Amino acid sequence: MADALTITDLVAGYRPGLPILHGVSLRARAARVTVIIGPNGAGKSTLIKAIAGLVPVTSGTIAAETEITGLRPDLLARHGIAYVPQSDNIFRTLTVRENLDLVLRHVRADAPARRAGLLDQFPVLADKLGDKAGALSGGQRQFLAVAMALATAPSVILMDEPSAGLAPKAAQEVLEHARALTETGVTILLVEQNVKQALRLSDHCYILADGRNQIDGPAADLLDDPVVGQIYLGGKRVAS
Repeated sequence: MADALTITDLVAGYRPGLPILHGVSLRARAARVTVIIGPNGAGKSTLIKAIAGLVPVTSGTIAAETEITGLRPDLLARHGIAYVPQSDNIFRTLTVRENLDLVLRHVRADAPARRAGLLDQFPVLADKLGDKAGALSGGQRQFLAVAMALATAPSVILMDEPSAGLAPKAAQEVLEHARALTETGVTILLVEQNVKQALRLSDHCYILADGRNQIDGPAADLLDDPVVGQIYLGGKRVAS
């Protein structure tokens, strides 16, 4: 299986001279779910934001079909990449239809047909087209955010803690839908704090701590690995 996204020796941070990521490397296989986990402050969200062009990269490379290191966020879609932030990922004062149409107006394909296709994927949104997005439930807002990401027909979707703040049932539905997207050929790279659920639904897992790679492997193999718990508790590091 080919790699859809490759990160090599990435050093990045919000302020010059104060990196949060210290040489992180990662490969996301095409049409698979790759999850990034780790304790608070590990650099997980920083990594996703660096890929999305929101955090300056000091060194290292980010490559999809071509190198995209330092690419501006507004150019991601041209390279088949969509980004779903943890928060502020929809326009709450606009209706569901207006949120979708805001993205679709930049898509060359037939917008009404594309909208209909998205609503087929997210039937819960079809009954809410005229509702303000801010009035949706937490899970419905996440589905809208993912639908907006899919509007550009990406090959890779970056998701930053999609289950954060959701009730357990809604969190499971959101993660299961992310898993289902791989059946259409979409690659999912996600940061997730809901560790056990994410590991059950992912193909491969990378664990970060202190802005560095710790261990990685098939998600199913790490589900009951005691080292995972030790890293979360802060007493185990396998990379210096």
